[in-house]
Amino acid sequence: MSAETAETGRQDLAALARGGRINFFGFLLRLAARLPFLFIAGRMYGAEALGRFAYAVLVVEFVAQLSTLGLKRGLAQQLSKTEKPHVCVTWDALLVAFLAAVVGMTLLFLFPRIMFPNSGIYGLEWLLPVAVLALAWSDVMLAALAYRHDVGATVRARAIVEPWTISIAAFAFAFISKRDGLIFAYALSMIGALIASAIPFFRTYGRAAGWRPNPAESWSLARRYMPIAAADTVEWASRRIDLAILGLFATPALVGIYYVAQNVASLPSKLKTSFDPILGPVISRSLEEGDRVGVARQIRQVGFWVIAAQAAVALALGIPGEGVMGLVGPVFVAGTAALIFLLGAEVIAATATTSEAALIYIARHRNMMLSLAMLALQAVLTVALILIFRRLGWPPEWQATAPAVALCLALTFAAVTKSRLAGRLLGAPVSGWRWPLLWAAAAAILVGQAVKLAPEWLELVLGIPLILGAFGLIIWIKGFGPEDRLLFKTKKKDIAVDLPAAGTTGDAAR
Repeated sequence: MSAETAETGRQDLAALARGGRINFFGFLLRLAARLPFLFIAGRMYGAEALGRFAYAVLVVEFVAQLSTLGLKRGLAQQLSKTEKPHVCVTWDALLVAFLAAVVGMTLLFLFPRIMFPNSGIYGLEWLLPVAVLALAWSDVMLAALAYRHDVGATVRARAIVEPWTISIAAFAFAFISKRDGLIFAYALSMIGALIASAIPFFRTYGRAAGWRPNPAESWSLARRYMPIAAADTVEWASRRIDLAILGLFATPALVGIYYVAQNVASLPSKLKTSFDPILGPVISRSLEEGDRVGVARQIRQVGFWVIAAQAAVALALGIPGEGVMGLVGPVFVAGTAALIFLLGAEVIAATATTSEAALIYIARHRNMMLSLAMLALQAVLTVALILIFRRLGWPPEWQATAPAVALCLALTFAAVTKSRLAGRLLGAPVSGWRWPLLWAAAAAILVGQAVKLAPEWLELVLGIPLILGAFGLIIWIKGFGPEDRLLFKTKKKDIAVDLPAAGTTGDAAR
């Protein structure tokens, strides 16, 4: 390895560490805001209203996911290859997202029952599809900013404005309309996130000077990233199809309970997305340079960081799971088993999602087929397990754990197949697994079992930090090497990366 290649590799890892560190701070902010929302929703609205809200949001976010057409991850590759001014490329992407969102919004406006299949529509719920365009545009703008390594914009929009807006609005609307308050709060949070994304976007890229809409080129752009769109949609659907299928077999109250468990369990998944804004540009550049082994090294490094962080958070939230679910309300304790399986699923998913970060560039069609196979397997297993648990006469709350068990099994299939395919194509292993993770988990479990002997309030207040601390101490001593410690270095000389200055033109940024 030449000195120039080694220096480039060091800068890439430093960039990944910096982006992950900034977005990890965003994860903590999101955690601080998400828990109050769940508390407000569970205590002030109840499980049934929460279930109605959950299904409506599920449909809206699915349409918004389709509307981005893979540009959340494909935009970085497009910007790295194009000769056009970057501001024009980003506006092409916004136009594509707008057209796709309009189609989806029109469908939901005409058939609002898609969002509310099991409940009446009494007021302004039919305006909820407006959130589709807000969410799609926000995602594209944040992807464009991520290419310039501005991950702070993602933190502000997704970890501060969005969750705190929905929490505050949900509290206020609880005194006005408990039937529609959660839905109105969600719509406001999406609009707030769009504004928080648009301000830095215009500051960085400027207005669309010299840009002219080109429908043919826009269609070509959409078609080019259709496989990435499919992969993104499948990954998104794998975290939602369980709720959708459960809604066909269970009452709205059980759907609401599962939704809370799903939201708590999804918090560790945000740790993986902490690296997404910076991992895509780094990988696309390395592939352009032909450094496939370097890409495998980057994925392996980030994979270990993600697995370690997700395992730590999963143990910290899962061991005192009854207390965590009980914070939302006594009725939600029934979802503890589902919470534990869902937390385990997020740890399993780390290998698949980090491997996919490279596959979407080097084997997008095969990656799409594996994703579709995983989704089909998950759907079949979910229905089969629900019916089996029902046949065995298990109580409804245990039947509601079937989707979480199915998700674990399906993600295991995806993790094995995608990591093997990525390793073979890159010529080097990509799995981030290291054996010290077991030692760290054992230490966390021992501490957790000791903390469970304390009163519930003390179990939560002291138990969660102690479990995280025990896991972190062992993994720091036994598992971390010099490259891993880049994640915690904040001095400028340790993370110096050649980044384009904010506000430069597209040509200058190249």
